[in-house]
Amino acid sequence: MSKKLRIIYANAFVLLLFSEIMIALFAHDDFIRPYIGDVLITILICCLCRIFFPKDVPALPVYVFVFAVFVELMQYFQIVKLLGLENNTFISTIIGTTFSAVDLICYGIGCFVFWGAEKIAYSVFRHHNGS
Repeated sequence: MSKKLRIIYANAFVLLLFSEIMIALFAHDDFIRPYIGDVLITILICCLCRIFFPKDVPALPVYVFVFAVFVELMQYFQIVKLLGLENNTFISTIIGTTFSAVDLICYGIGCFVFWGAEKIAYSVFRHHNGS
């Protein structure tokens, strides 16, 4: 079962990564890119982690949320600028340069959606297998 879970999470990760890239390249709006993109990024990180830890870390969405808050706090303190990396497009894109409290809400929603989807999927799987 563990191998099957890893494959499911890997497929979800690839799909979400593709979605995030499409959003970054083509969504230049005031809703999808700033909000949906932030919700999806935490789900993407959860899926990436689940590839390596399919069942061993039940609080994974909480850890991912804490990580996302940490990254957002680095934006608040302008860590990219403090490190003199504001001209490095890759680092500026990965860490981000603009703090937004609304991003924290989006990250929380993404982690909650991932947690809920896992609970539903595991419940359906247990019911389907008669356990």
